[in-house]
Amino acid sequence: MSTGQASCCSETPCCIFPPASSTPPGFHLPAEGEMPQEQYAHRSTMQTSEGPQDGMGNLRITEKGLKLEGDSEFLKPLYAKEIRSRPGNPLYFQSARNVTVNILNEKTKVLTRLVTGPQAVEAHSQKFEVKTLSGKLLFSADDNEVVVGAERLRVLGAEGTVFPKSIETPNVRADPFKELRLESPTRALVMEAPKGIEINAEAGSLKATCRTELRLESKDGEITLNSAKIKLPNLPQGSSSSAGSRQKIYELCVCPNGRLFLSQAGTSSTCQINTSVCF
Repeated sequence: MSTGQASCCSETPCCIFPPASSTPPGFHLPAEGEMPQEQYAHRSTMQTSEGPQDGMGNLRITEKGLKLEGDSEFLKPLYAKEIRSRPGNPLYFQSARNVTVNILNEKTKVLTRLVTGPQAVEAHSQKFEVKTLSGKLLFSADDNEVVVGAERLRVLGAEGTVFPKSIETPNVRADPFKELRLESPTRALVMEAPKGIEINAEAGSLKATCRTELRLESKDGEITLNSAKIKLPNLPQGSSSSAGSRQKIYELCVCPNGRLFLSQAGTSSTCQINTSVCF
């Protein structure tokens, strides 16, 4: 049998290999486990058409930076200039305890800190502000004051608003068709203003009640009760100056201690006659 030939029989498979010297130029027999050049070229073309495929698992290197697909876990700090999601998709930060965002200066000192934990959301900074998209201030807080920039402050609690100390405001009013109540259940309610206090109820009545004493005091001016009818229904009355008199006209008298009482009117003042009411 000459080189490059093999005998065939019905019992064994027949294989014919060309002699080494007769191998056409440029023809390469692939070794065991080696990929043919045609398949390698086809695979390289497919990878190039899909874009860069270098990377580690779901982490890929692209022209715009690193692209990470799926869930990821970093055991040590991650430093990046920008972290964003795909256009139209949300960005999630998930932690078993809390998520902390720190702003540092050049000396790695914390300037501001935002901590979202299982119990609360905490913001640590010199000043905290909430603004609208147009830049209007809605809320701000610092060491000196808390500012509410909205046109209306609405408190929905059933017990109202509790101020342990003083409150300073140019106007206190209720919603339309709702009543306004200023109440101090266990202490005194004091209203002070250097240029006057105006209490106005345009579409309803005004009621002031207390348990012990209601005082209207003006140190340098006067107190004016301007109404078509002023009623003092529970004032005591002095004894009649005349036993047979039936007139129902009285004059309003004031005791030295400030107590008011009614005395049946006469041709002249009868307050001096009924001074016993003051004691």
